[in-house]
Amino acid sequence: MINLLRTTSDNPHFKELVRHLDAELRIRDGEDAEFYSQFNKIDTIKHVVVAYIGDAAVGCGALRPYEIGTVEVKRMFVPATMRGQGVATRILSGLESWAIELGFKRCILETGHKQPEAIALYAKNGYHTIPNFGQYESVENSVCFEKVIATKASLR
Repeated sequence: MINLLRTTSDNPHFKELVRHLDAELRIRDGEDAEFYSQFNKIDTIKHVVVAYIGDAAVGCGALRPYEIGTVEVKRMFVPATMRGQGVATRILSGLESWAIELGFKRCILETGHKQPEAIALYAKNGYHTIPNFGQYESVENSVCFEKVIATKASLR
């Protein structure tokens, strides 16, 4: 059974998973990894989800407020050995639920063309591509997504 823990970026399991994520992204993104790393600092993230199976941390994700009503999904990661077991979908769902509780209506995120598993995950979970936003506007490798997570009816 996958259990989710709501925490902050101070969580040691989150920090360890992010180290693995960054190592994988350095391999996938090559020279571009340095550019992306400036947007992925974790020291002030207040909304982190770590997934556990038993005592083992098997994935993570985070939320960062972007603008009024919109939150950015950040630092999604599941180690390769745990992929295909529903962990990422569970994390994403947990992040969306938390975002709704926090009053957000829309999630946005950025991933890369060199991360086809991530692209498939987001498409499978109701995200659709949007024009690249913010710092990713002119970045050819970036793919940006959004999902409306709350409507007026669901906020009652």
